[in-house]
Amino acid sequence: MDKDILTLIEEASPRFSKGQRSIAKYILENYEKAAFMTASRLGQVVDVSESTVVRFAAELGYEGYPEMRRALQDMIRNCLTSVQRIQVAKELMESQDILSLVLSSDIEQIRHTMEETNREDFDKAVDTIVNAKSIYIFGLRSAAALANFMGFYFNLLFENVHVINGSSASEVFEQILRVSSEDAFIALSFPRYSRRTIKAMRYARDMGAAVIGITDTPASPIAKLSDIALFARSDMISFLDTLVAPLSLVNALIVATSAKAKGDLFSNFEKLERIWDEYEVYEKADV
Repeated sequence: MDKDILTLIEEASPRFSKGQRSIAKYILENYEKAAFMTASRLGQVVDVSESTVVRFAAELGYEGYPEMRRALQDMIRNCLTSVQRIQVAKELMESQDILSLVLSSDIEQIRHTMEETNREDFDKAVDTIVNAKSIYIFGLRSAAALANFMGFYFNLLFENVHVINGSSASEVFEQILRVSSEDAFIALSFPRYSRRTIKAMRYARDMGAAVIGITDTPASPIAKLSDIALFARSDMISFLDTLVAPLSLVNALIVATSAKAKGDLFSNFEKLERIWDEYEVYEKADV
């Protein structure tokens, strides 16, 4: 849909039933809260049935309530500050089993990511990484953990892997100075999107590198700058974004590239095991 959900609600309001008008009023005034409510919860708050909420979403042209809620989330997630996130989460999590809520949400994000990932784009990303002369990996803030995890395992598979340290803008460009058309540049960013990551992607693309973006939606600025974009759900939990689904996607990339890597993976790990044993890297378990 080209129009944002608030515009759709305002345009459709003349044909709403009484219950639907109540839903519309609440969403327009509290969209940052409604974006993270289930249909049942929204119905309770507005004092209408869950089925009325579902019909409201259909009236707006969505296939179901989850699609409508996703549209709300996509609209606001890059706008909310950490303080606003905490305020929203506090109201949503009151009197709930937080452990079950968070784990259930993570399971749902992985399921949606698996269903929505374009297999052709995934295979293209794998081939691009395997055939690259050098691999650059860049993720800032919470995405830095994903970048470091990917870099750790890619270093075991490939010779020229560079995980970019983003402590300052000048240092970023110093580290990617030699990126070329023979290289792959992997950028990871989720709301709130990193401006420094976007600038680095532009430079890598200008230098002719194949740019692979790992982000949350096609509307993301990361996706728009990517030659190949892979998407993983990353919905908001309190002041943080859950990165379980993105990590699963990164895991899949590591396993898929290891199967196609040109080097002798078995020999590499045999050598590593000897080194780890000689230098006592790991504690030996008593047998």
